[in-house]
Amino acid sequence: MRVMVIIKADKDSEAGVMPGEDVLTAMGNFNEELVKAGIMLAAEGLHPSVRGKRIHLGASSPKVIDGPFAETKELIAGFWLWKVKSMEEAVDWAKRIPNPRRAEATIEIRQVGEDDDFGEAFTPELREQEARLRAGAEQNARKG
Repeated sequence: MRVMVIIKADKDSEAGVMPGEDVLTAMGNFNEELVKAGIMLAAEGLHPSVRGKRIHLGASSPKVIDGPFAETKELIAGFWLWKVKSMEEAVDWAKRIPNPRRAEATIEIRQVGEDDDFGEAFTPELREQEARLRAGAEQNARKG
């Protein structure tokens, strides 16, 4: 199963405070463990919401809302995409995420939807299309 491990934003991440060498070293070492274990598929940090946009889709035309966004507790500062055997394994790994500054932090783990989760509505034709799209996305990722 694949899971997205979401790092919630805090005052510092929203203020654009970049992590110091101690945090970067600890996270780099942890990421190496994840890669060696065959767990990590992707990982990225995000810029503060002041540099972001939200698009509200409704009955009328889309509405663009410029950041920053007020509710820090609802924002994301970064994420990993992991491949694990179970949610319990994901929780075990998440408990090992470094926190060298001992700051309060919230980690959220969400299972990624897989093809079979969509049932009969995900027809063979749609599955074939999805496979082509994933292959194209992987090629784009390799190009950088």
